[in-house]
Amino acid sequence: MFKTYFKSVFFVLIFTAFATATAQDHANDPSDHNTTGVDDAHYGEGDAVNTEDEVSAFINHHLQDSHYFTLFEKAEDHLFVSLPLPVLLWDNGMQVFMSSKFHHGETIAENNGNFYKLYHSKIYKTDAAGTITLGAQDHPTQTKPFDFSITKNVVTALLVGLIMFLLFRGLGKQYKMRAIPKGIGRVLEPLVIYVRDEIAKPNVGEKKYRKFMGFLLTVFFFIWIANLLGLTPLGTNLTGNIAVTVGLALLTYLITTFSANKDYWKHIFWMPGVHPIMKIFFIPIELIGTLTKPFALLVRLYANITAGHVVLFTLLGAITVAKTDMSIGAGATIGYGIFYFILAIFITLIELLVAFLQAYIFTLLSALFIGMAVVDHDHEHEHDKEGHDIDDVEDVRERFV
Repeated sequence: MFKTYFKSVFFVLIFTAFATATAQDHANDPSDHNTTGVDDAHYGEGDAVNTEDEVSAFINHHLQDSHYFTLFEKAEDHLFVSLPLPVLLWDNGMQVFMSSKFHHGETIAENNGNFYKLYHSKIYKTDAAGTITLGAQDHPTQTKPFDFSITKNVVTALLVGLIMFLLFRGLGKQYKMRAIPKGIGRVLEPLVIYVRDEIAKPNVGEKKYRKFMGFLLTVFFFIWIANLLGLTPLGTNLTGNIAVTVGLALLTYLITTFSANKDYWKHIFWMPGVHPIMKIFFIPIELIGTLTKPFALLVRLYANITAGHVVLFTLLGAITVAKTDMSIGAGATIGYGIFYFILAIFITLIELLVAFLQAYIFTLLSALFIGMAVVDHDHEHEHDKEGHDIDDVEDVRERFV
């Protein structure tokens, strides 16, 4: 089973990392519209956060992806302490350079005679002067090269994959030497058994669950570990990136679709027990239903993780806002600060639960959708002329007649 698991880890990891690297989604970059009134193109995590607008800009800065791992940043003093990441662009050939050339958007990056500018976390091709012309809805009119850079979220996805590989490689080695694992293996084994007995078997079925265990375990631990890393000072928001949740949901959709048996498709294209005329109307509804299921998966994960980060950072920002609002008095300011700090700790503890809960829900629904597609229907029962199971009809009669 572990060989299958490692294959699933590799596939999910490469798929989500590529989706993250190539996605340029404006929903994850609210600063493109600069609705806060703060120039967050030069806003850094190390800058002072003293007003509601600056808190909003701070949250936007945290939620979006980045070409840097920022350790400390004070833009007004041009002080940046960060880990630059590789920039990979396709612009009449491959363009490769480090993001340090942008100096956090303050300078123009030149590579092979081409000039690029980092504008609101997006890379645009420009001239030597770094000209950015805004068009409709304040969007730049400059060409945006195809960007599949190694961003902060891509590095996090690779880190999650490495953690999973090391953990389960160690667990696999322990099973070769002893029946009961020790150390971190004692933590992993109950979780693996839980996914198998409480998620895979009840929803996929006793006969077919092993075929999908690798994927289900991979999805569960990938989301859980990524959620936990999002609560660390690394400041990553991997599962709050719509590209990542789309990639994970798309994998569930593809596995469900290509593993489905003929009964699954029969219930979609020619539903038994339904009048032939109504069947024609149900076909498009059922086809849309196959798409709404993975859509619900990706939206639920994305919205819950993003909401948790927004609430947590809003509470932390409220502490600094209350600190600068001396009109309410020093004593009240300290009281508000203590209250919001305690509330932020409480929300963080809840986020630890949510990190596990979202991994569980995504895995459970994925198993449920797969189980619905591969379940073997029993056609040995006698049916009446309208397609209803005779045994079910007789049971109803016994209850109500």
